[in-house]
This record gives sequence, structure tokens and C-alpha cells, in this order.
Amino acid sequence: MLRWLTAGESHGPALVAILEGLPAHVEVTTADIAAALARRRLGFGRGARMKFEADAVTILGGVRHGESQGGPVAIQIGNSEWPKWETVMAADPVDEAVLASQARNAPLTRPRPGHADLVGMQKYDFDESRPVLERASARETAARVALGRVAGNFLQQALGVSVLSHVVELGTVAAPAGVVPVFADLDGIDDDPVRCFDRAASAAMITEVETAQKDGDTLGGVVEVVVWGLPPGLGSHVHWDRRLDARLAGALMGIQAIKGVEVGDGFTLARTRGSAAHDEIVPGADGIARASHRSGGTEGGMSTGEVLRVRAAMKPIATVPRALRTVDVATGEAAVAHHQRSDVCAVPAAGVVAEAMVALVLADAALEKFGGDSVGETRRNYEAYLKHIADRGLQVRAQ
Repeated sequence: MLRWLTAGESHGPALVAILEGLPAHVEVTTADIAAALARRRLGFGRGARMKFEADAVTILGGVRHGESQGGPVAIQIGNSEWPKWETVMAADPVDEAVLASQARNAPLTRPRPGHADLVGMQKYDFDESRPVLERASARETAARVALGRVAGNFLQQALGVSVLSHVVELGTVAAPAGVVPVFADLDGIDDDPVRCFDRAASAAMITEVETAQKDGDTLGGVVEVVVWGLPPGLGSHVHWDRRLDARLAGALMGIQAIKGVEVGDGFTLARTRGSAAHDEIVPGADGIARASHRSGGTEGGMSTGEVLRVRAAMKPIATVPRALRTVDVATGEAAVAHHQRSDVCAVPAAGVVAEAMVALVLADAALEKFGGDSVGETRRNYEAYLKHIADRGLQVRAQ
């Protein structure tokens, strides 16, 4: 239904993102996308690049006067640092003497553990890691955040669905379990230095970041994406690749540095007896309800109509200031890894990227279920579906 693609390098002139299959009349503006990208730069522990790097957004196609037209949406995110890199990262050949005079062009022959550097050099037949790290960089997620904002606008306008995220663990600090924010809480979450919903946990997380920074180290953590307003029946049980939870897990695992995904109570359920693990179904005055929310809003690969919760675990940033051991591939000798400027912790930003990926997956699943060449058509199909469920007495209690 929806297809998306990104192109560009970390220090190239721009990132480009394309979203195909979006219905007409989705309201979206350059300001919407710029606001989403600004949220991606948030978070205590981010590096200097976030302070001086501006995301210059240009909608190249698919939108006219603030509304999608039904064709592919193309978005460009310009790199304000490009003038410093236009020789080193030029698309056309550059004179070798000119390149030799550029300190930035020095070969990166000491691959960084935890990055794509070494394996990318092996796979793509490069003698240094610059061609690998430029594309493998998490800078690429800016393009996904841009597309995620478009998908999120569609979900809100067609289905009344809202998507938000918050940090639930950072380093050794965890927020209290069982507290699920609503969309009205998002501004407060974004205002928090580490995007944590719990103030006491936030303060402890900030201390954790400060300690890691003093130690010349980095931190990982866990983010949770919460989705309100989903109908039952997105996804399918009939094939592995149509299961909604599988699609969400794949999308989240595709974010740089994500090493684990769980839906609902996930790994905790593996340590729970079956009699206490499942969301029992109970009758209610305004529809069928669940006695608990452990499954995270999916069963059998489909959305249940309950609140969707999915978590992603981010490993500590691999560009560690104290420099990890590696091998200089030019000499074969032991060495320490290249160290470029980086964040101490990017977990708060990872939540914003996770929101984008969840929005793209859900928008795709919604169009798979309800179709429509315009937002109005999708909404009519959605409302007819809900009415049919209600007529059969199978409606889900309003969230």
C-alpha cells in the first residue's frame, strides 16, 4: 500500500525521502515536518552537531497548498554543513591533489566496534570506512522522521489515531511500570530533558548521563511508543509477513542501534504463568473490553482495538570517547578506533524515530484494510467497518 525510500549520506548535500501510496487531501506542511525534525534533535546528552545542524526542509513533490495530491510525496532535508564537505563528499570526481589537501579526506582505516564500518568494508570492497559510515549513520533517520510525520497526519485525519513516545529506561534507571501517557501528555514529555514521563525517573536519568559523560562513556536505553485510537483488525494472522506485530518489530529493529523489540509486556510475559499472562475478555456497557493490557494491543498478528504499546531497546552509542580497541586495516596492527564527535546518549531522539516507523507501518496497515484514494474515502470505509462491527455486537470499548 505505502512504499517509502530514503537516499543520501550523513555529510552529503541533503537527504531525500519519498512516500508513495498516500491518499489525496492529507493536510501537511513544511512547518509540520520541520517541527518533527526539531523533536528528533531533542534530548539531554546529544552532541554538538544537534546545536548547529539545521534541517532545511523542502517538499519537492506530491503536496500542493498544504494537501497531498495522491502522487508520491518527495521531501528534501538539506545539510547546513555541506559547504565543509562538498569536496570530500562530491558526487563527481575530484582531483587527487585537491583531495590530498583536505584533512577531512584522510582514510578511515581503523573501523569502530559496534558500527557498520568493518563489515561494510568487507561486504562492499572498500579499503576505508568513509563510504560505509556515511550511509550507515543515524543521520539517515531524519528522512524517516519526515515521512513519519506525513504518515502520522494521515492516521490522525483518517482514523483519529495518535502516536507518541516516551523514554522508559536510560542506562540503569527505569521509570515506574504501568504508566501509559496519552497524546495530551506529549508536549510535557518533549519539554523534559530526557523525554521521560516520570519526573523522578527523569532526574535520575539526567544524573546517569552526566556520570557517563564524565567517564568518557555512552548510554543506551528503552523507548516505548504508545498508539491511541486504533481499530481492531489491522494486520492479519494468515501469513507471517502480514502480522502487525512482526511488521512493527521489523520496522523498529531497522533503526540504527536498536537491538531488541517487545510488544506490550513482551519479555516479562515469558516469565509469567499463562493464567496471569493474557488479557481476559469481559463484557461492558459500551462494548467488549479487556481486563488487562499485557499484550500491548495485538493478538494473532492483528490490532485488538486496545491501546498499542511497543518498546525498542537501544544499545549504547558505539562511538565511545575513550576509544575502543580495533585493528588498523591498512597495517594489520592493533589500534584504537576512530573517534568523531558523537552523543553521550541518543535514547530520547530514538523515541521520535520509533514514532515515525510505527506511524509508517500503521498507515500502511490502515490503507491495506480500508483503502481509499482520498482521506475522505478512507474515513468512510473505516466508519462503515466500525458500524458493521457494532451492528454485530462486537464493538470494542472506547479507549
